[in-house]
Amino acid sequence: MQLIFYPHPTLRHVSKPLRRVDAQLRQMITQMFEIMYEHEGIGLAANQVDLPYRVFVLNLTGDPNEKDAEMVFINPVILRRKGTVEESEGCLSLPEIRAPVPRFQTVVVTSYDLKGREFTMEASGLAARAIQHEIDHLDGVLFIDRLSPSQLREIRDQLEALERKFAEQQSAGMIADSRRIAARIAELEAVRT
Repeated sequence: MQLIFYPHPTLRHVSKPLRRVDAQLRQMITQMFEIMYEHEGIGLAANQVDLPYRVFVLNLTGDPNEKDAEMVFINPVILRRKGTVEESEGCLSLPEIRAPVPRFQTVVVTSYDLKGREFTMEASGLAARAIQHEIDHLDGVLFIDRLSPSQLREIRDQLEALERKFAEQQSAGMIADSRRIAARIAELEAVRT
């Protein structure tokens, strides 16, 4: 398992809900936290590690020693939204790119935890922003999709550099072609969802 980068096709895949929590999922979650910390993030969605599942992890402190701050969201759904705020946002799958993104200031989300228990929480500030960002990932949406045309122009060179690097890695056989990626995703979905 490793972090994937824009414009990898899995980042645009709409993730499928999971039907069970088992040892394999718990191991995936552990690895997701490790990758998130390795890349100094506060959140990571499954499709950012090339998995088609509706799950993400958060630790708003970004500190691997703060285990009490770790949160797992399985099959999350935002129930209510309130207020709006625009703040700078980035993404581990789009390294070194930041831009102001409008988000709801407060959200109420329902989800399942690693014990398979449903929970509901209200989040605001950074927690609300992170939850919305990660749920966007699960829907195949990137923060750059929420930018204005002028904001996109400002980061166009950085996006094109990532696109060139991805194409070079595919040409070199370091990353599978899009057809094989799609087949792998379909196979993983059939096994777990």
